[in-house]
Amino acid sequence: MQKDRVLNLLHLHFIVFIWGFTAILGKLITIDSLPLVWIRMGLATLFIAIYILFAKFSLKVSKKTFWWLVGGGIVVALHWVTFFLAIKVSTVSVALAMMSTGAFFTALMEPFWYKRKIIGYEILFGLMVVAGLYLIFKVETEYVYGMIIALISAFLAAVFSLINGKLVQNNKPSIISFYELGVGMVFLSIVLLFKGDFNMLLVTLPQMDWIYLIVLALICTAYAFIASVKIMRVLTPYTVMLTTNLEPVYGILLAWVIFGSEEKMKPMFYVGALIILSTVIANGILKQRANIKKRVPKI
Repeated sequence: MQKDRVLNLLHLHFIVFIWGFTAILGKLITIDSLPLVWIRMGLATLFIAIYILFAKFSLKVSKKTFWWLVGGGIVVALHWVTFFLAIKVSTVSVALAMMSTGAFFTALMEPFWYKRKIIGYEILFGLMVVAGLYLIFKVETEYVYGMIIALISAFLAAVFSLINGKLVQNNKPSIISFYELGVGMVFLSIVLLFKGDFNMLLVTLPQMDWIYLIVLALICTAYAFIASVKIMRVLTPYTVMLTTNLEPVYGILLAWVIFGSEEKMKPMFYVGALIILSTVIANGILKQRANIKKRVPKI
């Protein structure tokens, strides 16, 4: 059991690295955030549908589960739209740094969601993440709009994590992913239709945009989506959300390598990154000790 937890934690870090690369793709793709996410979800739904077809999984779910999946699909669609919008109106670094607040939102909501007592160190760790975030970037006033959009995206990510924390207990990750991504695509189709933007221009894109979108949909969405949901069978939503705070570290490092001085980090970044990394490690240690104590029989 402990070996499974370690392997899942390592797998989660790999997925978080992929999510960090997602921000890079978001900046490279030239189209707006709404059609970008619509195409991403559509392609990912297709890839997962092919996987389900070959695996011969049943798509049957209960009525209650279906409505939870609908809610999760809408939330993740809004999360991605706001995330890519934040990147386009600010920078990769600013958007990713703000996403670190997702752990704080989760720490506040998880006790009410699962009807358990608040653990003091969860709030403390959430605050430490915010402190690390502040040290990484003292954002200028020109990025205030991007910060607000990114904070909304972080809150939606926390909600989505909690929803999937319940769904994964009794449903296959691929089935959850298929329904949520499919619902998200339908939801965004309705939004595009009402905006009058539902036309052939959505698929008439530059060749490089399509290459980036396929990578985004197949690797950064279909694979990462199913894998992250599956991991939640072993790790708690709070641990998952807290670990994803390394996404800014991975993403900003990638942005610095790919985009150069435009995304170059200041020395204070490393202090903030160290605080975030230390928080992730400390959370894992405390959770591990708590699990061990639960398994030790009382004499």
